Amino acid sequence: MSAYRTTLRRAGTVAALATAGVLAAAGVASAHVTVHPESYAKGATDGVLTFRVPNEEDKASTTKVQVYLPTDHPVLGVLVTPQNGWTAKVTTSKLKTPVKTDDGTITDAVSEITWTGGKIGAGQYEDFNVAFGQLPDDTDQLAFKTLQTYSDGDVVRWIEQTTAGDDEPENPAPVLKLTAKESEGGDETPAASASTAATSTKAGTTASSSSSDSTARGLGVAGLIVGVLGLAAGAFAIVRSRTPRS
Repeated sequence: MSAYRTTLRRAGTVAALATAGVLAAAGVASAHVTVHPESYAKGATDGVLTFRVPNEEDKASTTKVQVYLPTDHPVLGVLVTPQNGWTAKVTTSKLKTPVKTDDGTITDAVSEITWTGGKIGAGQYEDFNVAFGQLPDDTDQLAFKTLQTYSDGDVVRWIEQTTAGDDEPENPAPVLKLTAKESEGGDETPAASASTAATSTKAGTTASSSSSDSTARGLGVAGLIVGVLGLAAGAFAIVRSRTPRS
C-alpha cells in the first residue's frame, strides 16, 4: 500500500505540474501589446487602429506608453483620440522619400506617439485609439515598436519582429498585416473596406480577445490531457509493481 500511494502521488504531481505549465504559458502568451484589427487592405483610408496595452506586473502600474510608427512606409493623416487621464504627445519626422497623394506631396509623417499621466493597474488593460487618413500600399505589414514603462522604472520593449518559420519572440512588436487591394469588380473598394473595419474596430477587438481565450482554453485542455496521461502512466507502474507478487 505504501508503494501504491507513493506511485500515485508521483503521478498526480507530474500531472499537476504539466497542467500548471501549460496554463502559465497560455497566460504569458495573452499579455502582449497588440494592435486591432489585425489587418487592413493596402492603401486603406479613413480607419482606426487600436493599441491594447495590458499590465503584466502585480506590484507596479503602467505609467507611460510609446508607440513608434514606421517612416519607411509611413501612415498618413494620423490623429489621436483623447484618452481620459492620459496626455498624448505626437512627434513628426521628415520622410526620406516623400509620398505623393491626390492632395499633394507629403514630406512629414507621425513617427511616435507617447501617452503619459495615466495609470494601468495590475490585472487591467487600456485601449489607445489612433485614426489614420491612409495606409501605405507598398508593404505587406507594419510593425509598431512599443515601449511600456512601469511605475517602478522597469521598461518592457515590445520591439522584436517574428521571422517566418521561427517561434514567436518573447517581446513581439504589434504587427498590422496589409492585405491585397480589392479589384474594381470586387465586392468592396479599399476605402469601403477600411470604413467597414473602422466602424467594427470594437467588434474586431472582441473577436481577437475571444480567439485568445479559445487558444488559452485549448492549451488548458492539452494540459489536462497530459495530466491524464501522467495518471495512466502511474497506474501502469502500479500494475507492474504488483504483478510479481500476484
